[in-house]
Amino acid sequence: MSSIVFVESADGKVKKTSLEAVAFAHAMGGAVTAVAMGAVDSSDLESIGKYGATKVLHAADARLNQGIAKAYSAVLIQAISQENADHLILAGSSLGTPVAALVSIALKASLATNVVELPNTSSGFVVKRSIYTGKAFSYVELTAAKKVLVIKKNAAELKEVGSSVSVTAFNPALSDTDFNAKILSTEKATGEVLLPEAEIVVSGGRGLKGPEHWGLIEDLAKSLHAATGCSKPVSDLGWRPHHEHVGQTGIKVAPQLYIAVGISGAIQHLAGVNSSKFIVVINKDPDAPFFKAADYGIVGDAFEVLPKLTAAVKAAK
Repeated sequence: MSSIVFVESADGKVKKTSLEAVAFAHAMGGAVTAVAMGAVDSSDLESIGKYGATKVLHAADARLNQGIAKAYSAVLIQAISQENADHLILAGSSLGTPVAALVSIALKASLATNVVELPNTSSGFVVKRSIYTGKAFSYVELTAAKKVLVIKKNAAELKEVGSSVSVTAFNPALSDTDFNAKILSTEKATGEVLLPEAEIVVSGGRGLKGPEHWGLIEDLAKSLHAATGCSKPVSDLGWRPHHEHVGQTGIKVAPQLYIAVGISGAIQHLAGVNSSKFIVVINKDPDAPFFKAADYGIVGDAFEVLPKLTAAVKAAK
């Protein structure tokens, strides 16, 4: 049994979610080959071995610097053939998920998205999937010879299990038709820590009463080296940019810690954060629905609680 892992990168750095995919593949057993594309730092590529990869293939074609799903799928299909791999493992993302679909169609492979646990192979090949925006789980048996698994963030524990490996150049045959889609422009969210990759997220809602009070959120986030987010009403009001909107129709996050300040906890917001490992809610309304989903809650005025919490974090450092 062997696996190919698609490793995504941004600004030359391998994404943490892709390292989780490598760790997931390693935990499944068998040889693990990571495939990276475009310009990626050599030291980052070599370090992939620490998380369980036995080989790293790097397709450095400059045309792959842009995330063209069709081209990426063509590279992975050739890598799967070359390595005679049984599985393709990817982290769920705006790029990874469509790439997985294209590969599964081309190879007539079984596809499972939102995978949250290692497959059960005691009788067949059964995977556990998150469905209904995290409110339920389904168990699906994959029967095709080739299998494509798109894993959710935090589906695998990220720990070092090996050492650095050498990187092998990979030169797949790519035609112009593989690049017949063009990315005309890209608008990236700005900030010290971006929401999709953040381990800690501090979000604010209408309980902050206005954009002039957002410094309280930013101060706590900075002290925790966290990303900042907001509820949909806040972005709709123009208090914060739309790329900070966390929820079912915004960014879905799965950090280790999610801190919600002055957010009541509408079902649409919960759908975007319920994969968080721990949720802390700060709200002066003891009946706020969000408390039912919280691991920890503080009933209090955000304008009193946040400065004290920020000071405590700084003191602890």
